[in-house]
Formats: sequence, C-alpha cells, structure tokens
Amino acid sequence: MPDAEANTLGSYLGKAVAFVDDHVQAVRTLSTGLAVVGIVMLARSVRLITKFTSAFEIPNNFIEKSIKLRGRIHHVTENGLEVEHIPINLPLISSLQKKWQPDGHLLIRLAGLQMTDEGRTWLSEQVKSPHVIWFQLLRRENHFIDCIVRLNKGGIFSFCLNEEILRRGLGRAVNIEGLHSNPKLYWRLQTKLLKAELTAQKKGKGIWKEPTLLEKISNNVHNSKIFHNLNSLILWIRSFRNK
Repeated sequence: MPDAEANTLGSYLGKAVAFVDDHVQAVRTLSTGLAVVGIVMLARSVRLITKFTSAFEIPNNFIEKSIKLRGRIHHVTENGLEVEHIPINLPLISSLQKKWQPDGHLLIRLAGLQMTDEGRTWLSEQVKSPHVIWFQLLRRENHFIDCIVRLNKGGIFSFCLNEEILRRGLGRAVNIEGLHSNPKLYWRLQTKLLKAELTAQKKGKGIWKEPTLLEKISNNVHNSKIFHNLNSLILWIRSFRNK
C-alpha cells in the first residue's frame, strides 16, 4: 500500500514538472508580470505618501485624473491660497515619513472664478492657519495649481469655497480651464459655479447689489457734464484768486 501511494505521488509530481517544463515561458511571463504589478503598486504608494512642495512635483496623471489631495492652510495670497500638502500617513512608518518630508507650500488658485478685493477679504476671514482643506487638481500653470477647494469646518461638514464666493457675489464665474479631456467633470463643476453666481444675482448680493435711488441720483449727478463743468469752473476761480 505504501508503495502504491508513493507511485501515485511520484506520478503527480512528474506531471507537475512536465507541465512546468512545457509552459516554462508562460511561468516566466507570469512572474515578470507580477513583478511589474508590484513595482507599479509600490510606485503609486510612494507617490501617495510623498509630500508635494511645488506644482512641478505633482505627477501629470494626478492632474489628468483630477485627484483630490488634503492640505493645511498657511495663508491667503493675492491669487488664492498657500497650502501645506498633507500626504497619506502609513501607521508603521509615520515617524520616518515626518523626517523625510521637506518644507514648502503649494500655490493654489480657486478655479472658475475671478475674485474681487472684497472676496479676498472674506477669504482671509474664513480661511486661517491651520484650517484643513481638500483641493481637487484641475490644471497646472507655472507655479500655480487651479483647484476646486473644500474647507473642512469640523466633523463631516465642509463647503466649496469656489461656490461660496460666487454665491455671496464676491466674484464672477469664468470658464474652467484644464478639463478638455474630461467633459463630464467640466460640465458638472461649471454648472455648480454658474448656479452659485445666479443665486447671488437673484438676491442682489455683492457685485450684483442694485444701488438705491439716492445712490443712482448721486451717481448721475457726479457723472453729468454739468457737474464736471461746474467743478472745472470752481477750480478755475480758486486758481485765479490765488494769483
């Protein structure tokens, strides 16, 4: 009985060896494929845990896929926000990650809008260090990244800064650049921004606020030719008296 079992086992092993011999190229190809997949996954993991300190460090495919990243507000700039990127932390190597992370901040512009001076003032009041934001990458232009930005107000509550600025009439909606290859995302984001601007127009907020009757009369008087001629006459009389 033991000899029969040994013969059976030997037969199976022989068939296995023969199969590998007959398909050695396929086995090698599979091994190579697994190795390549492993390298790709490792590369993606490294990118996800990498801290980006400038627009040029962000991979092209991150922008092409409109990846969302997390960051900490440093301060508000004339063009938008200066943000410290917060990469994904791996529990086992988090302490080492902090040692590897370089200093530097990303320069972010709010995509799809032209902000007024009042809008920048409001943004400075609402967004302060060390508030945390999520920013969706849309386009890279020189040192800047155009993004849709969501501000985390604590817990699960957050709101889109791009939309809120338009909703308050603190800017005008403009065409979103950089999404030619993703028309579905483009129309979804552009529609939201236009709706936010329309809300401000209907409620007469910010730049869409209608002047009062007194303001209209005052503006008409100030802009009239009679006012300018009278003002010129007064200046001429004053200069004549000083001679």
